Amino acid sequence: MTTEAVFMSGALLVAGAGCVTDVLHRRIPNRLTYSAMLIALPAHLMFQGWRGLGDSLEGGLIAGGAFLVFFLIHAMGAGDVKLMAAVGSVAGAEHIVEIVLATAIAGGIFAIAHSLVHRRLLTVLRNVGSVAGFHAAAGGAVHPQLNLSNPQAARMPYGVAIVSGVLFSAIALYCRGGV
Repeated sequence: MTTEAVFMSGALLVAGAGCVTDVLHRRIPNRLTYSAMLIALPAHLMFQGWRGLGDSLEGGLIAGGAFLVFFLIHAMGAGDVKLMAAVGSVAGAEHIVEIVLATAIAGGIFAIAHSLVHRRLLTVLRNVGSVAGFHAAAGGAVHPQLNLSNPQAARMPYGVAIVSGVLFSAIALYCRGGV
């Protein structure tokens, strides 16, 4: 097994643990995310040298930064952002764009399925239009009603989308012969 495959397997393990706690408890524990980052950084340094350390840092910053935007507008929880940063630190920068995109696509699919199950699809679609229009006009301000601070807001465990994105990337790596 290649070093790349080992790190991808580690990212899948971290995402899977985050998914389970998110589904069961609607929380992603800091001890999981911070531990993963604290293990990933020296592991990349040990196996790949300084370049590997930089790759791990870059992966964490890209993944965490991409989702931090959604946290800042109250559209995503902090645990999800930290889980993405941990996954990025473990996987490294080489696969992180693929993981982030696959996670975002999985999140959209799960959001549609979640709204269908709860019979709120039309409401959710109207809200998406409202939020898009609001942010087009107001930039990064928090929408006054449609945010996670609103107790009526629809919530779903985004850890499911995160593990799905990492799983997609792991399968893609395997299919490309990177194992």
